[in-house]
Amino acid sequence: MDKLCSLDQALSLIKNNDTINIAASGGGFMDADLIYKGIEKKFLETGEPNNLTIMHVTGVGSGNETGVGRFAHKGLVKRVVGGHWLWSKKMSQLALDEEIEAYNLPQGVLALLTREIAAGRPGLLTTVGLHTFIDPRLDGGRMNKRAQEPLVELVNFQGREMLFYKSFPINVSIVRGTTADEDGNISVELEGLDLHILSSAQAAYNSGGIVIAQVKRIVRRGTLNPRLVRVPGHMVNAVVQDPLQWQTSEGEYNPSICGINKVPMDSITRLEFGIRKFVARRAALELRPGAVVNLGIGIADGVSNIAAEEGILDDFTFSIEMGVVGGVPTKGIIFGAAWNPDCIMSMPSQFDFYHGGGLDMAFLGMGEADPLGNVNVSRLGKRITGSGGFIDISQNAKIMVFCGTFTNGEVLVDAKDGKLAILKEGSNKKFRNQVAQVSFSGEFATQKGQQVLFVTERAVLKLENRKMVLTEIAPGIDMQKDILAQMEFTPVIAENLKTMDPAIFKPEKMMLNNQNVFSHFGKGQVIQKLKLAS
Repeated sequence: MDKLCSLDQALSLIKNNDTINIAASGGGFMDADLIYKGIEKKFLETGEPNNLTIMHVTGVGSGNETGVGRFAHKGLVKRVVGGHWLWSKKMSQLALDEEIEAYNLPQGVLALLTREIAAGRPGLLTTVGLHTFIDPRLDGGRMNKRAQEPLVELVNFQGREMLFYKSFPINVSIVRGTTADEDGNISVELEGLDLHILSSAQAAYNSGGIVIAQVKRIVRRGTLNPRLVRVPGHMVNAVVQDPLQWQTSEGEYNPSICGINKVPMDSITRLEFGIRKFVARRAALELRPGAVVNLGIGIADGVSNIAAEEGILDDFTFSIEMGVVGGVPTKGIIFGAAWNPDCIMSMPSQFDFYHGGGLDMAFLGMGEADPLGNVNVSRLGKRITGSGGFIDISQNAKIMVFCGTFTNGEVLVDAKDGKLAILKEGSNKKFRNQVAQVSFSGEFATQKGQQVLFVTERAVLKLENRKMVLTEIAPGIDMQKDILAQMEFTPVIAENLKTMDPAIFKPEKMMLNNQNVFSHFGKGQVIQKLKLAS
């Protein structure tokens, strides 16, 4: 069969019971949806292929029928090992209904495990996941009762507790690029991310499996720029063309995302004056010049918008776990890339840097937190969201700043004259006596010497001496009514309780470019390397 083939020819290569590695990300990045849709259609019409195992390192889809959602049919899939589940509500529902074996492992672990599989090694040995729900002493990454087989083991290596994530063969790798030549070489010139497409293809090839690629265009052999080729043709079995392929689910092409052009900073959307901006502004006060920073999805990614608006963006290096360095992170469904990036590297390489302690600071969201400083983002109520890169990042950043509204649900606030007022309280408490699932361990963070802060629109708390300490409240806020009454536990009240900067709650710029950026942990304090986990 020629490598340049029809969709039906490519689909014929996928067999029942295959394990498929999907190298894509949420918001349509590297999303080979023509192939996914073809698999879905063939199954619904013929009942085959069936009993598939799906491994997706990131969340794949846009919260609708696309991405991993294409596989969300009883009988089509028997097991899903996913890094993030939020972008496929249908697959999450199958997991909740016990129709599939559902596992959630950290995004970085899965990215690096794919590379270990490619190298023929037995698995990945790391401390990432210890003392969280990934740890076999808790849930072992299992997200439902049907998931019985252990995928991770607790081991002692040279006197240290570590986790061993076991390799398994990949039968099919589904990747996407921009262009393929007649030999099957795949380039990525219009893509916003590289992700792990090379590791995925190598893992399938070295497992004796197949690689199926989707591309937007086909060119003559020998005409591709080799510097833009990410998957060499000798690994690729089938190439399917989709001339209607978009760069993301929100647009066919944006040159500022793939690095071809840069757009003026003024054209990047500023945050509206409101609760998201208040949280992002207070969090941005923790930035330290020269710091290498990760920003998480949601309210935390607004920190880069504040830095851009205040003219201090160049004082820091922002990065995203999908492999982007520099620029301003894209938002919402298309989170994961950046406008005006400085570098786009492979996702496994980014996580090498993260796992090795390269991150000075991280700003991540929080679903709920408890008196011990534990945080849950992976399972909230009846929703399976998964951890994504949260565990990889939060366990390895030297300074960890969790960002979010003080309560969960639709919180309405107003700010006038530098004072904050709560107009409507959230429907659920975020600071709880005990989190439903441990995505971040406060005790483990303390053992490693991490500095941990919780920033909300009305209060700031710090994990100190294994206790949650209230250190700041917003001007205009009543401590009893707006803070203590909205928590299930009572925090320690700092002796030097401070008022949050009123400039946070004023529509004008904070003028951070005209002053030294303030740090809660002390101006000019050296960012210390983390201790090794014992």
